[in-house]
Amino acid sequence: MDSDARTLVISVPDDMLEEDLTGLPGVEVVRWDMGDTAPRTAFDIVVQPYLRSPRVLARLEGIEVRLVQSQSIGYEAAARFLPPGIVYANAASVHEGSTAELAVALTLASQRDIPRFVAAQSEGRWAGPREGDAPIPSLADRRVLIIGFGGVGKAIATRLRGFEAHVEAVATHARTEDDTIVHALEDLPALLPNTDIVILALPGGDETAKLVDDAFLSALPDAALLVNVGRGSLVDTDALLRHLHAGRIRAALDVVDPEPVPADHPLWAAPGLLLTPHVGGASTAMRPRIAALVRTQAERMRRGEDPINVVLRT
Repeated sequence: MDSDARTLVISVPDDMLEEDLTGLPGVEVVRWDMGDTAPRTAFDIVVQPYLRSPRVLARLEGIEVRLVQSQSIGYEAAARFLPPGIVYANAASVHEGSTAELAVALTLASQRDIPRFVAAQSEGRWAGPREGDAPIPSLADRRVLIIGFGGVGKAIATRLRGFEAHVEAVATHARTEDDTIVHALEDLPALLPNTDIVILALPGGDETAKLVDDAFLSALPDAALLVNVGRGSLVDTDALLRHLHAGRIRAALDVVDPEPVPADHPLWAAPGLLLTPHVGGASTAMRPRIAALVRTQAERMRRGEDPINVVLRT
């Protein structure tokens, strides 16, 4: 029997979630994008808008809320704006697959020189190999190091296994997990010189800020590829630009610092760079998965169970 038989009130920020949750037994869905004053003084669950500034969380001041459900995996900025007494859950299980797909897509596109071929197509020019050209690098047989082995890192490793790459990972503690050798973070300097492709899948925050600095990039071999689907703050952008312009390494970034990239920023013209606009989780997989997560949270609340994915308690 439900421990909470009353109707749960859930606020949602957009039409899609409103449509997907309306009609859920024992639930009243209220539309609120957190852009203005709350329409109620109390909610059971507030779903935070996707890709909006975390500053909107300050609007929860004075509002009774049992759970705030984020639509993102990262949560490092949320704590600065949440009022006291809030339980905050991230969207683990929603974006891992899509983000891993993009990480693999960026890696393959960069390795197989797809941006050059796209540019040649737009010019009506056949850009096939010529005698004396260096061979296009493969993903097969390359040494790939995934830095960060949470949900996204594991999803990337799973997808890379079919490409015959040599995949290892780095995390806080050394171990073997999901058939992947995971090294400790302190071993990173010794690993980088023997790595062809680095894929960043770490969260942001003070502990990981500018992990990829000049020393990190200098330790990589010539022609190495850096892929970032974690957070832009992981990379020292100025150091990366110096190495790109020197032709030392290549990069494929879905997240950058600054973001969005200003129109006059040197990243736009950097050689050897493939740039996508923070779209790792923005796929057709998101809508059904976030709706399923909110339904799960509501069902657990009605049964008197703790919510899942709790990452903050202010």
